[in-house]
Amino acid sequence: MSAAVIWSEDFLAYRWAHSHPMNPVRLALTMSLARSLGVLDDVELADPLQIDDDALIPVHSRDYLNAVRAVGSGTASLSGPLLARLFGLGDADNPVFGGMHEAARLLVGGTLAAAQAVASGSVRRAVNIGGGMHHALRSRAAGFCIYNDCSVAIRWLLDHGYDRIAYVDIDAHHGDGVQAEFVADPRVMTISLHQHPATLWPGSGWPTEIGEGDAHGTAVNLPFMPNTPDRLWLRGFHAVVPSMIAEFAPQILISQCGADSHRADPLTDLSLTVDGQRAAMIAMRDLAEKYCEGRWIAVGGGGYGVVNVVPRSWTHLLGVVLDRDIPVETTIGEQWCQTATEVADTIYPEYSAAPVGTMSDDGDVGYVAWDGDTGQQAPPGIDESALRQTDRAIMATRKAVFPLHGLDPEDPRD
Repeated sequence: MSAAVIWSEDFLAYRWAHSHPMNPVRLALTMSLARSLGVLDDVELADPLQIDDDALIPVHSRDYLNAVRAVGSGTASLSGPLLARLFGLGDADNPVFGGMHEAARLLVGGTLAAAQAVASGSVRRAVNIGGGMHHALRSRAAGFCIYNDCSVAIRWLLDHGYDRIAYVDIDAHHGDGVQAEFVADPRVMTISLHQHPATLWPGSGWPTEIGEGDAHGTAVNLPFMPNTPDRLWLRGFHAVVPSMIAEFAPQILISQCGADSHRADPLTDLSLTVDGQRAAMIAMRDLAEKYCEGRWIAVGGGGYGVVNVVPRSWTHLLGVVLDRDIPVETTIGEQWCQTATEVADTIYPEYSAAPVGTMSDDGDVGYVAWDGDTGQQAPPGIDESALRQTDRAIMATRKAVFPLHGLDPEDPRD
């Protein structure tokens, strides 16, 4: 195989409270769906690395690691309010659970296993659906993320011969933790496509966030207004991401593939379908093939339609990574749907929508390519004001970063 799938049942130990949006059943259902559709036939799953705390230190402080370990083992000496204020531990987003240090560290071990597999040349691609914890900061848990596996993997790659790494984040939430870690490092380009920061936590990811010092132009942010559908989201993606990747010429591409951009996600307001998410995954694979000699690491991320959305989206991701693209018209078997229905009955009601029986939402991915600031007429089926909003976002992002790379923000050929 030219790709590695990193998996462990122990990933399911990363489990918050019953009422918490991030339920690890989404991982188990993804793997069972992928198996039921034959995506994992003859694929030998790879184990995550059993790393120690030293592997986390390049990205996280020792005091923070000690705090996470202490609260997860019930030995914390600090009060709950103080832990929440100092480290983000124990608040509504990041409630304490037993063994949280070990569970979060194993997710990092999964993404490090993916990075090392690709760096060694044993595979060209690797995927860890348990990863993508892009909000975690150096000394703080944030947004359901304890340790930032993406940043740890990038640091490891920088320490082992890579000096041009592109990170593309398609989660509905801004990839703030990864951007913060590398905002002043010109060796890493972070590109985040997310819901507009004025409308969604964490409130960052404005087009004017472009990097610091020698790294000006290596932070790229494209925010979309709520209700942006596949065709406009893909228009924005293709108006910004390929040009940036081509100019930066990375040696490796890392993709955070959060599924919470879906129109049915209970926490966000974008309007993508699994068809649109699949199209974005294929586009990133193509970029890795064209500019990175095929080197591509994909991780999971957000996604709170844990039965009806995430398993389908990330089964598509597994298929794309393995070159086993699943036709969107594929029907899901009754046995899987029955099992998923039974699982849904055990989940907190806000996140327990019933499974969908097909690998498509009948999404329209036929985007019209951006052709410059020309006032292009909206194509059939696209609202005129939504098109204008998207094109304003495209121009704001291009004007912020394209000139720093010698590109013309108003020329669609650049």
